Amino acid sequence: MKMLTAVVKPFKAEEVRDALAQIGVQGMTITEVKGFGRQKGHTELYRGAEYVVDFVPKVKLELAVREEQLDQAIEAIMKAAGTGKIGDGKIFVTDLEQVIRIRTGETGSEAI
Repeated sequence: MKMLTAVVKPFKAEEVRDALAQIGVQGMTITEVKGFGRQKGHTELYRGAEYVVDFVPKVKLELAVREEQLDQAIEAIMKAAGTGKIGDGKIFVTDLEQVIRIRTGETGSEAI
């Protein structure tokens, strides 16, 4: 089992969710976050005053997938979240040792 953490542009979150649903991913957690990568923020103009936005709004998606779904899930996220411009985001893949469904006590892949 793997844990995918994807950080994407907020307006792409629905497209990513739909793409993942089409390949059979059944659940995920979505969090609104702020951060920066290579873009290191940007400058904006508001009512004639210039100010620096150090942290850019993003959406963090966290989902647990079976090994056999991993490549499909990564591909779906990349296609749905990609715009070809700086700031499209990142995908982090980590090993997932254990999953337990609280309601039923199911463990492992059955709990996903």
